Amino acid sequence: MTSTGMAGRGVVVTGAASGIGRATALMFAREHARVLVADLDTAGARKVADEIESGGGTALAVGGDLSEQHVVDTVVERAVETFGALDVLVNNAGVMDRMSALGETEDAEWERVIRVNLTAPFQLTRAALPHMLAAGRGSIVFTASEASLRGGAAGAAYTASKHGVAGLVKSLAVTYRKQGIRANAIAPGPTRTGIQVDADPEAQGPPLIGQLIGATIGRLGSAEEQAAAVLFLASDAAAFVNGAILPVDDGWSAV
Repeated sequence: MTSTGMAGRGVVVTGAASGIGRATALMFAREHARVLVADLDTAGARKVADEIESGGGTALAVGGDLSEQHVVDTVVERAVETFGALDVLVNNAGVMDRMSALGETEDAEWERVIRVNLTAPFQLTRAALPHMLAAGRGSIVFTASEASLRGGAAGAAYTASKHGVAGLVKSLAVTYRKQGIRANAIAPGPTRTGIQVDADPEAQGPPLIGQLIGATIGRLGSAEEQAAAVLFLASDAAAFVNGAILPVDDGWSAV
């Protein structure tokens, strides 16, 4: 079996208190990586870090809103100070929109989704890059979405944010490949997590999008299946994979 090469590496996972992020943090820890668990839910982040440490791993938790620059700076500084390096960044934290069509999308919905899903990972990646460039290596994995591949998987704000993530991945891959940095993303299909959708059933967007999704999806995936794809993209096994948006969706994107 090919080694993931994660032993001893410093890893940051955002949105790691639950769902795909939690499964990812635990999976990296099982590969003997040292993991910083970052989440808005401080207590949840600490619980995951404690779970890793109780299993013999190395972890620390940082709570806070990653759309705030000082939290971004704290995450990167704590990882480098504690682990001595920041080898892998997993930009997983995100929020859903209300499945609103563009004409129904209010400024507050748009700004929150773009801020959390696109601006925050941009800022965190920007803060991490100097450390990776100094080391001459680094792997950055984003959680994109089926909505980054098509127009009928979410509302306007979420779809735009995840298309933006896909573009950010490709830009990073091209710009920094000669300096040892790889950037990739998973594009999850429907997955069993705790993420909630506060949809307005009277609006145009939710019933239309719901019909499109219902007609084309396969089975629901697990958080662990998504985490396994993240681990692969971050690992040495994917050393020649750069700029990829990997669907993890039971073939939904092939329909």
